[in-house]
Amino acid sequence: MPIDPYILLLLGTVGLAALLPARGTGADVASGASTAAIAFLFFLYGARLSTREAMDGLRHWRLHVTVLACTFLVFPLLGLAARGLVPVLLTHPLYQGLLFLTLVPSTIQSSIAFTSMARGNVPAAICAGSFSSLVGIVITPLLAAALLGSSAGGFSPDSLVEIVLQLLVPFLAGQVLRRWIGHFVARHKKVLGLVDRGSILLVVYTAFSEGMVQGIWHQVSAIRLGGLLVVEAVLLAVMLTLTWYGGKALRFNREDRIAIQFAGSKKSLASGLPMASVLFGAHASLAVLPLMLFHQMQLMVCAVIAKRRSHDPVEDLTPAPPAATSRTAVGTGSRSR
Repeated sequence: MPIDPYILLLLGTVGLAALLPARGTGADVASGASTAAIAFLFFLYGARLSTREAMDGLRHWRLHVTVLACTFLVFPLLGLAARGLVPVLLTHPLYQGLLFLTLVPSTIQSSIAFTSMARGNVPAAICAGSFSSLVGIVITPLLAAALLGSSAGGFSPDSLVEIVLQLLVPFLAGQVLRRWIGHFVARHKKVLGLVDRGSILLVVYTAFSEGMVQGIWHQVSAIRLGGLLVVEAVLLAVMLTLTWYGGKALRFNREDRIAIQFAGSKKSLASGLPMASVLFGAHASLAVLPLMLFHQMQLMVCAVIAKRRSHDPVEDLTPAPPAATSRTAVGTGSRSR
């Protein structure tokens, strides 16, 4: 399996934070830069998302409800079930981070990329990822307060306002200005990709630097880290299976099932990292470790799945023939309805 260069960059960023953590004024500068980068990223998301696409996406409400249910209901339930693994496989702080990752919204960029690669419903993936990110701005902090309690020590009405200002307000500003800058952003898609990845690298460096300064990493042993990887591998496998076969049980066509699988089984670093920084404060680095590891795992596994789906016969991806047959069959259509 080829290794994504971005994964190496993330690992290198963690190594840089371990060797040269930001301290004092440098930490303040890094924190401010990462906050600005994430805000700019969501501004570009807003400028890129067509209002018409969003309205068209609302018509496919069953798909979006399914993705939201996977992201904010099924994932958290699995996270709560993992509490039984403490202290056998996970320490309590690592479990808190694992539970937090199950509360984070879905991704936007990678969901679109993998859905496109697998020849799925790309417009649905765009809307599903965007809706999940917007809903998560409010739901994730509320779920964190309810399920993590005092563990998310930074949660308060002020922290919710801070998250909204950092993520939602820039997105809405991008939507307002899309009329004038939307075409420019569409022509320069690589810029959005660079800002996406660069902003995440900045937040990772800032969070892990703070963890090094606070001495948090002494709490994580190699055995516990291995246990965390095993748990996350099982979590990802369960969600990939549920989203694929659950979509089939709900009678979605193959293109929609592809969008549901990639949007409903993944978690966003771009949204999760700034939220963790606000909610967990100095302990954010340990809280986001499970999220960062899960993010790399989902990229590698979903890349393989998307590549295999791309070789599926075209006719399997098109629901028209079965629909046409059912309508022309005598008596079948009326009975099925």
